[in-house]
Amino acid sequence: MKTLLLATAFSLTAAPAFAQANWAQPAEPYRIIDNTYSVGSAGLTALLIVTPKGAVLLDVGLPQNAALVEANIVKLGFKLSDVKILLTSHGHFDHAGGLAKLKADTGAAMIALEGDRYALEKGVYPGSEANTAMNFPPVKVDRVVKDGGVVELGGLKLTAHLTPGHTEGCTTWTWPVKDRDGSAHTALYFCSASVAANSLVPEQYPGIVADYRLTFATARAIPGDVFLAPHSEFFDAPAKQARLGKPGPNPFIDRAGYLKVIDAQQKGFEASLAKAKAAK
Repeated sequence: MKTLLLATAFSLTAAPAFAQANWAQPAEPYRIIDNTYSVGSAGLTALLIVTPKGAVLLDVGLPQNAALVEANIVKLGFKLSDVKILLTSHGHFDHAGGLAKLKADTGAAMIALEGDRYALEKGVYPGSEANTAMNFPPVKVDRVVKDGGVVELGGLKLTAHLTPGHTEGCTTWTWPVKDRDGSAHTALYFCSASVAANSLVPEQYPGIVADYRLTFATARAIPGDVFLAPHSEFFDAPAKQARLGKPGPNPFIDRAGYLKVIDAQQKGFEASLAKAKAAK
């Protein structure tokens, strides 16, 4: 993979090997479906979910992506002050890195699950604190929700589903949307179950292997057919964006694509676990 030297306002000694150049590449914002808009970079998702009482911003991306996310919100005709709630899929630098800046600029409340509170408020990768390349500006969590908890704004209800492993508090979010024909659907923003930079042997955090297995056992039951995810390649965002507006259902309605990613990530986890055990 190509690596990206992360030039931020804080010190990073080296970019993680898995960082990709398109993570900070600007992209035009667009409407995905109903009240849900893409405002992130080419490689990292940031979602603006709009209600009559303001908007929810779900993920930002890298620390330096905060500026492009803010610009994309304005390009769509919204104001930064419209953002009332900040959410995240998980507390890693490439998704939560820009939250502190957005919180400062919007005054929005930061809501998260307890499992990721430490990572968010310390700005570190738990279990790899010595690797400062994965640090990010910390953000204060104003409210903690539990698995199955609901975040409400202006009639919108987002449900938090704990899908741990990738991080201890990895959160998959779902909310109701409608296609242009009026048909009802459920948007599903899957956190991730990839191993990425995690160590399985020894465990990145106590219980991580059991958490991954829990997620693979439960993720397929999470309702949702509008498949979205923190990395654009997970849900083929560019190809689907190109098909928006054409005859037929919204291309982001893709339950099969979600299940395919779960299968692939489970296979990757099992291979990584076997390799880690064999190396001991």
